[in-house]
Amino acid sequence: MRLGRHEFGGTAVMAIVNRTPDSFFEGARTPRDDEAMRAIEAALVAGADVIDIGGVKAGPGREVTPAEEIDRVGAFVADVRRRFDTAVISVDTWRAEVGEVACAAGADLLNDAWGGHDPALAEVAARYDVGLVCTHAGGLAPRTRPHRVGYEDVMADVLHRTIGLAERAVALGVDAERILIDPGHDFGKNTRHSLEVTRRLGEMVATGWPVLVSLSRKDFIGETLDLPVAERLPGTLAATAVCAWLGARVFRVHDVAATRQVLDMVESIAGERDPAHTIRGLA
Repeated sequence: MRLGRHEFGGTAVMAIVNRTPDSFFEGARTPRDDEAMRAIEAALVAGADVIDIGGVKAGPGREVTPAEEIDRVGAFVADVRRRFDTAVISVDTWRAEVGEVACAAGADLLNDAWGGHDPALAEVAARYDVGLVCTHAGGLAPRTRPHRVGYEDVMADVLHRTIGLAERAVALGVDAERILIDPGHDFGKNTRHSLEVTRRLGEMVATGWPVLVSLSRKDFIGETLDLPVAERLPGTLAATAVCAWLGARVFRVHDVAATRQVLDMVESIAGERDPAHTIRGLA
């Protein structure tokens, strides 16, 4: 898995940096440049491997035009690139025109959370030789919620759509080592669907494409545990541990340090990482 200038053999933490005033998690709202830059600095210190910058909230709300989205992310991405030259920068967008500006400004990855809604976004990724996240959204339009959505087999649909998007991207010229697939928790799914794709995540991993999961404080966790957004971190970390054990590679999160600890612990249990200290029973 190659992102930006870096090759990743294990897991990677993707820190969420929202340039929106209305993100569903109040603690992640950083619409001003100075506060967003401080959030990036803190995330990198806490162990983030990738910074994911978004200019539009995922859920319904006030319309954000392409021009406004570009105003929120374009120049800011360029500033981040100048300040953190080697950082892996991702931009969360479904729009090709926004992706074009972001890539010209120095983005390394386009995080398309809406399942190829704009087919030209993959063409932008190919033209700039950047990475692409291919996400399952069940065919929903951007910023819409599922309503009585049903699948004969939700994981079969996830595999069909994400692999199809990944193969199309490769055919367009995107480097296969820079492509990730994402089951799209909550996107085009009810809570039972999201729990099922978590439980069956190994089927995605078995395809050979690196799997990204975006679990952080989402509604399927809130509904499962009957908790508001602010109290969903323990549930998020439990889901993170399960996905890591099943082989997910990239974790898009609000809470970087806690996520890194969970991933380190899972990798150590799996025998893929040595403990930081092993003096117990030796002294």
